[in-house]
Amino acid sequence: MRNELQTDKPVLALTEGLGDTDSWNQYLQRQRGLQGDPESVSWFKSPWLYVECYMYRRIQEAVWLNPPINNYDVFSEGKTQSFFESQQAVMALCTYLEGVNKNMEEIFKNHLLEHFNKLLKVSLWGNKCDLSISAGQENSQKTSPIESLESLQPFILVDDSNMVWSTLISAQRPTQSGKTTSGRVDIVLDNAGFELVTDLVLADFLVSSGLAREIHFHGKSFPWFVSDVTAKDFQWTIQQTMAANHKWMSKSGVQWQSYLNEGVWSYHDHPFWTYPHEFCDMAADAPDLYATLQGADLVLFKGDLNYRKLTGDREWDHTVGFDTALRGFGPAPLCSLRTLKANVQVGLQPGQAMKLSSQDPDWMTSGKYAVIQFYGPNSEQ
Repeated sequence: MRNELQTDKPVLALTEGLGDTDSWNQYLQRQRGLQGDPESVSWFKSPWLYVECYMYRRIQEAVWLNPPINNYDVFSEGKTQSFFESQQAVMALCTYLEGVNKNMEEIFKNHLLEHFNKLLKVSLWGNKCDLSISAGQENSQKTSPIESLESLQPFILVDDSNMVWSTLISAQRPTQSGKTTSGRVDIVLDNAGFELVTDLVLADFLVSSGLAREIHFHGKSFPWFVSDVTAKDFQWTIQQTMAANHKWMSKSGVQWQSYLNEGVWSYHDHPFWTYPHEFCDMAADAPDLYATLQGADLVLFKGDLNYRKLTGDREWDHTVGFDTALRGFGPAPLCSLRTLKANVQVGLQPGQAMKLSSQDPDWMTSGKYAVIQFYGPNSEQ
């Protein structure tokens, strides 16, 4: 495969006959139709999003075709190392969560929005920890993320956190007993390691505060883009947190496992998440997944690859609206939590990108900047 990549060979059809093989080969035919020449669908001449996804699928093909290792995660060592190197930050985060949960009654009355904003932004900045970008270099979180939030605020280029909050509040409904029931939040995960812990902490807060009734997590069905979360990573992270020699970390892990056992949390891995398709194709190519997301009151999309698929990885003008870039994708109100590591960004103010380019030419790829970018079918963009 390396030789094919280095010498710009045509992209080959998959042949191993697994459940997703036909979908991948149909997508290859679609690319050939678009380019008009089978030879032109090659490593150098095809859309970068497609061939990058194809590379990871070919790596998995090589693993699957070797039965002694066909369940092996070739990226597991890096993910494990990233988790353990972030222990101090995980402990700090779980200690903070314990303090919030212990004082929830008082917080609920006076400080709920403040803590929601903090934990939403902790989940946002957790996205900096991405092994597919760092090329395997150490990228763990060493310091308490809570203490960094104020200094990081100027680097959030779009901050729609107030719209996320409003969506959660408007999803609350009175019940016959006079109590209030909350909505369902889906989180489309990105990286294992520290970022996954930040997502679990946010999900814990949403449930314990009553802002969400249930959480559906969506991960990958096989190892993908080095550090993306699989079912094994998800369960392993919770078990490691439970087994930690730290009171509040262990307590958090026990609570998370309890949420799973009770069905308050659930993990799902549809094969579409490991297709090369843009998300505007989902309704046609994975209608069951689209229907699943329609059942959510809010969908949080974590990370860079999800943003690229949301926007089609196109060279949009930076001032184009997020709703336009989604090209019809909108199963439910959605929000991208993303640190910028790829050359696509929409929804900026006029002149904002030009100013950033003059100050920092690498602003779109450094991971230094971030967005909390919201789209609701009924919202003004």
